[in-house]
Amino acid sequence: MNPLLVTANEESTGKTAVTLALAQAARERGTDVGYMKPKGTRLQSNVGKTLDEDPMLARDLLDLDAEMHELEPVVYSPTFVQEAIRGRETATEVRERIQEAYDGLAAGHGRLFVEGGGLTAGKVLDIADGDVAELLDASVLLVCPYDSVTDVDDVLAAVDDLDGSLSGVLFNQVSDSVYDQLQEDVVPFLEGRGITVHGVLPRERELAGVTVGELADDLGADLLTDVPTDAFVERFSVAAMGPDAALRGLRRTKDTAVITGGDRSEIHTAALEAPGVKCLILTGGHRPSGAVLGKAAEKGVPVMVVNSNTLTTIERAEDVVRVGRTRDEGTVERMGELLAGHADLDGILGD
Repeated sequence: MNPLLVTANEESTGKTAVTLALAQAARERGTDVGYMKPKGTRLQSNVGKTLDEDPMLARDLLDLDAEMHELEPVVYSPTFVQEAIRGRETATEVRERIQEAYDGLAAGHGRLFVEGGGLTAGKVLDIADGDVAELLDASVLLVCPYDSVTDVDDVLAAVDDLDGSLSGVLFNQVSDSVYDQLQEDVVPFLEGRGITVHGVLPRERELAGVTVGELADDLGADLLTDVPTDAFVERFSVAAMGPDAALRGLRRTKDTAVITGGDRSEIHTAALEAPGVKCLILTGGHRPSGAVLGKAAEKGVPVMVVNSNTLTTIERAEDVVRVGRTRDEGTVERMGELLAGHADLDGILGD
């Protein structure tokens, strides 16, 4: 069977979990499945040391014996792109590298599930996901988020990028507030234009964010309060203004971690008054006053301190939420349940 390439029109759409859950579903139906991720984009440094845990997770979950360089033949780093611009990496050579890795993996399996690395990443060498699909003769599942009706433009643009390789669209992380609109208006509109919609998966907090405790671990932060850290964080707010403006803004937040300097006690106090604030992340290694810690304990809001500056902390924290600590066996299992209940698995898998 042709390989299935799973791509997305935005980051953090659950592409890894969808790919692996589909591979597991196919294996349960009797197919000997394999996996590859042609372009690795989760990097530890600009020179291309990969931090990509997706192939390692796939190798464990699917009992694969392939090496990392086979599962992920291209590490798509800024240095790699620079070498491409200078002509030291060529489209022909890189595409041959991907094809060779694919051929080796495909020889040992009935079907490969290919995790994309982006619809735009790779265009410099004609290895964006649409190019890879054409190279491998793969059908493509496009995973899309949906927050408002204007997102339809992004879906249509991604469909155009994929040319004739598209199998269909899978909407993921759809909140209750827009679920009916998507089902009743947008899905019929897309299908009227010849675009198959394979399913609409509801948003689940456990798959959309990280817990305060996980965030603290990944940031290497010191927790200063003895309160539960199992609340989920999905977004961040940087509080650098005055306390009144901060409180007005924070009152509109939900499932938010507030990042601010450790010496801004007036901001700390304002943040603790906002019900949507799930934790405080204090930067610069400054510990807050005892009064602030006492109020945080009373409110049940964790307070953590990091030594890094605010800008560095924002970048690290956003990366933690974007990548997610929930990429594990439990995530894939839950995604499999969502696909079984809200998607056309037969249509996606071609059964």
